[in-house]
Amino acid sequence: MHEEYILTQEDTNILNTNKGLTALLSREPYNLEKAVRYVKYEKKLKKLQVELIRLQSWAIDENERIIVIFEGRDAAGKGGAIRRITERMNPRHLRIVALPKPTEDEQTQWYFQRYVKQFPKAGEIVFFDRSWYNRAVVEPVNGFCTNEEYEVFMNQVNDFERMISESGIRLVKIYMSISKREQAKRFTDIKKNPLKQWKMTKVDEKAQELWDVYTKYKNKMFEKTKEGPVPWKIIKANRKTFARVSVINYVLHSIPYDKNKKV
Repeated sequence: MHEEYILTQEDTNILNTNKGLTALLSREPYNLEKAVRYVKYEKKLKKLQVELIRLQSWAIDENERIIVIFEGRDAAGKGGAIRRITERMNPRHLRIVALPKPTEDEQTQWYFQRYVKQFPKAGEIVFFDRSWYNRAVVEPVNGFCTNEEYEVFMNQVNDFERMISESGIRLVKIYMSISKREQAKRFTDIKKNPLKQWKMTKVDEKAQELWDVYTKYKNKMFEKTKEGPVPWKIIKANRKTFARVSVINYVLHSIPYDKNKKV
């Protein structure tokens, strides 16, 4: 049995607001604790989004170039986190990149080439919803590249990121981590929701079956890139609201923007 949730005076005040009542009544069965937690998350998110606007204004003024890459299991919440980061920012100075599978021409090019084409210009932030690290995990797990192509990538990736950093581009790397059980639950929710069914791909369909193989390649990726210039930040993402706040906090702490800048 779950312990009964005891409301504090602060919680009662929260629930007596329009947002509190909406959060409570929009979910069945009604859950006081979740409603309070959600309103607190919304308030925290709004404050963090103000800081993101401040960061973006600084980047525009200083002609900074910033790349934030998101990796993680299928259904880990990468897209949702990117949406929360960008929804209040100036869309003219940011891009979200989620590349489809390579064209025939791209398959004949240097692997990193199609990603380099998407790099930011001065004053721009680019968010990669999956990145060149497809070749570290998704491609070898699903047989989309040869072992030789995989080895070449692993030998080049640290030097590639060193060149990015030395050229003055700020690179932030985030890996969103969920449990096998949570991934299965999210896949079930996606399949049931007609507005989300498009998210389910053939690769996603095999993700549970190939869980341990993904784990093997993920660990090899982390081990190899320890030698590189930019560390990974692993975000525990079983709870979406917690993960989104953690992601934004990490982005804000990774970029030395002017925290006193007016927005």
